Amino acid sequence: MGSGSDSGDGGGTKEQGEQEPKPKKPRSFWKELPLLIGIALVLALLIKTFLVQAFSIPSDSMQNTLQQGDRVLVDKLTPWFGSEPSRGEVVVFHDPDNWLAGEPTPNPNAAQTFLSKIGLMPSANEKDLIKRVIGVAGDTIECKGTGPLTVNGKALNEDSYVYAGNTPCSVDDQGGQFKVTVPKGKIWVMGDHRQNSLDSRYHQQDDHKGFVPVGNVVGRAIVIAWPPTRWDTLPIPDTFDQNLSAAAPGALGLAGAVPLVLWRRRRLTAGNPRVSGRGTAG
Repeated sequence: MGSGSDSGDGGGTKEQGEQEPKPKKPRSFWKELPLLIGIALVLALLIKTFLVQAFSIPSDSMQNTLQQGDRVLVDKLTPWFGSEPSRGEVVVFHDPDNWLAGEPTPNPNAAQTFLSKIGLMPSANEKDLIKRVIGVAGDTIECKGTGPLTVNGKALNEDSYVYAGNTPCSVDDQGGQFKVTVPKGKIWVMGDHRQNSLDSRYHQQDDHKGFVPVGNVVGRAIVIAWPPTRWDTLPIPDTFDQNLSAAAPGALGLAGAVPLVLWRRRRLTAGNPRVSGRGTAG
């Protein structure tokens, strides 16, 4: 009687002479490094183009909120979704009417130019400015005497951000005294260092009358990123939380017309018993 077991090595063994595949050698780090650098550069370029870009502060016009030499990060994503600047925001915008005429022209080296193009260094060539949004479309902004600055007839309390020792309004005949209404698609901007900022006030004779087109806005400055001792966010000051909105003329007209219509209907009803709210009687 047989034992029931097969002779030989069994079905689970590999044929003699068959070799297992050799494990692949991992690629050398140095061979992968160029690929990693390329990916990092592409990501940096995408971030700079669509998300966040660093900008350097070249002047004292936004003291003490921003100091010369600060680096700020600017949110470039929000404008892509159609959001427009709000009162109180600190924004970076392209020079609308050659406001930077006479400013020294930077001369970056090749490395600085390359790093600025991919967003790893603030751009030195772009003609951009940074100011605070005071008024948006429809707002009426006025400066009388030394202030306060008013928006739609309501005074702003600017103690928290206007440079210490400055008055909200400047007493001069070059633009310090003004009353303007912001057109659609524009904003009115001013520096926090009021007596050291050539902003909307001093460009009222330009093509855009001192207003900045919304399309020129790069984005909102959201944080001071450098130096580390200056790390801070850039929130909207509390004074802009009050209801500063200007009522639209159409809305005012409608609000005034409703009581008049109701009053007239009551008079008609009282004078003619056949008239009711559901039509004439039979």
